[in-house]
Amino acid sequence: MGEEQKGPRWGRWIVIGVLAAAGWGIVRSGGHEPGAGSAASSASPSAGASPSSGAAPGTAPSATASKPSGRYDPADYAAPVRQYAAEAGVNPQLLMAILYNESYKPHDPDFERAWQRGKPDASFGIANMHRAAFDDTKPGRPFASRHWEELPDDRNLAVQAAAWHLHDLADQLPGRIGAPLNKDELLALGYNAGAGNMLAFARGVKIGPQAQSYLDRLHDNWAKSGEAVK
Repeated sequence: MGEEQKGPRWGRWIVIGVLAAAGWGIVRSGGHEPGAGSAASSASPSAGASPSSGAAPGTAPSATASKPSGRYDPADYAAPVRQYAAEAGVNPQLLMAILYNESYKPHDPDFERAWQRGKPDASFGIANMHRAAFDDTKPGRPFASRHWEELPDDRNLAVQAAAWHLHDLADQLPGRIGAPLNKDELLALGYNAGAGNMLAFARGVKIGPQAQSYLDRLHDNWAKSGEAVK
């Protein structure tokens, strides 16, 4: 076969390989939406540019607040993590650790949109948030006028939305937790697997291997997350 014929065929295989690898990563995310798996086996592991932290607390970030470009280190977003965690009243170390947990897949805006066209329920942004979670979180918040589709382009918005989603999950936790898990661990599982599973775990339902894997990653990321947000 001539090179002219072989070239396009190799090109097609390269594209297929890239999409297959990306698909594996996104399928693993699983959570961040209502009903994402049973309490016994939920919480599969889900979720650069220089961030702009000039916005005052309580204000919505602009669409150009951070310009994503290629690979990124969650620690680069320590300033918005501290700002929006304080705004939402959540632990900044937890918020940063979740960003580390969610950094397993590429967060390129063009790629995320291309994938979403074939998988409408895919998650968006560096915090891997699904549309339903974003839309449930934003009413009455500083970013109420923003849209889920903006998350890939505005990493500060992704951090802010994740912070308030954690705030809403915390409001649902019971006063007494009947499980060998602390509040931050439960909120992380709630972020990944949904409020229903979080509440089941809080009642003492044993977590499955996927949930344990997510917690193990959270624990692995915990110390460096604390250092990042000092």
